[in-house]
Amino acid sequence: MLHYIHGIHSIEEHLKKAKGTLLVSRKKDRKSPLIFLANERQIPVRFVDDSELDRCCRHKKHKGFVFVTDKVLDLYVRDIDSFLQDSIGPNALVLLLDEITDPHNYGAILRTANLLNTDLVITTARKTARNADIISVTSSGADAHVHQAVVSNLTHGIEKLKKAGFWIYGADMDGKKIFELDFKGRVGIVLGSEGKGLKRLLRENCDDIATIPQLGDIDSYNVSVAAGILMYEVRRQQGFSLMQE
Repeated sequence: MLHYIHGIHSIEEHLKKAKGTLLVSRKKDRKSPLIFLANERQIPVRFVDDSELDRCCRHKKHKGFVFVTDKVLDLYVRDIDSFLQDSIGPNALVLLLDEITDPHNYGAILRTANLLNTDLVITTARKTARNADIISVTSSGADAHVHQAVVSNLTHGIEKLKKAGFWIYGADMDGKKIFELDFKGRVGIVLGSEGKGLKRLLRENCDDIATIPQLGDIDSYNVSVAAGILMYEVRRQQGFSLMQE
């Protein structure tokens, strides 16, 4: 199956790691940095009419470039076991996502996960967004860098992480405020689906429940926003230097 990656930043990140073909509008300058990068990576470049780019991207804003690859960048670790066999530091962060079906949300989560150097993102095999094009654009190419694992059962994944010394926190409105919790050490954060939230079985398998304080009138944070706040608070407590001088 062919995937058509558009968006300048997304294409740039995928060119660094994937194989495929870069389609370029005939109107574009031949000295474009993307063309230079493709040549450097020995990736074929084809100059085409804008109408072909429109067809590839279903008339989305391609800005004159489309990267075509025959598979989504396969950055998944084989399974959680292989991840745990690596040299994991004492302050590790794993994100577990249950049925995140909106590719925009999933892409936004991956973007923040990359910026905060999250060690692994685990998703369910079923009912999880897999639209590579939208995920790649929304994540600005972070999907080419974040390590991801797919499991059939998230509860089994939690059990394996616990055996490796992870403390698992579920995200829910009915829990302890995030600044009252100790996020040091190996931490796993579980987030439920956009509509249903955290499932009962997942909640029961968490060591504690974390809630993000809010002051406004809307009932809850968007899942990608909640994920970002939680990841940041974990890294802050773990003592990571998050700001560049």
